[in-house]
Amino acid sequence: MTYYDRQGKSISMKEWCTLLEDAKYKILARTNLPDGRWVSTVWLGLDHRFEEGTPLIFETMVFPKDSWAELDCNRYSSEEAALAGHEAMVGKWRKNP
Repeated sequence: MTYYDRQGKSISMKEWCTLLEDAKYKILARTNLPDGRWVSTVWLGLDHRFEEGTPLIFETMVFPKDSWAELDCNRYSSEEAALAGHEAMVGKWRKNP
């Protein structure tokens, strides 16, 4: 298994474990929506793709109020794409009551 830092560079499992414990490193963005749902974008550091291509090491998820049951999810290869995806997801779910 390959582990990645936020720049997409391959790192050791030990480095990945250390970074994963650092919330400031792991959490890119969190937005609370007016109805209580919330959008979270995080660095995963593991490739979550199912097909060939660039490793998907970031994830944006939408959760209902007071729950970890996911409502929506997108994954990204770069921090820049993840932050843009976060804003897009916030916009989508602000319009989707």
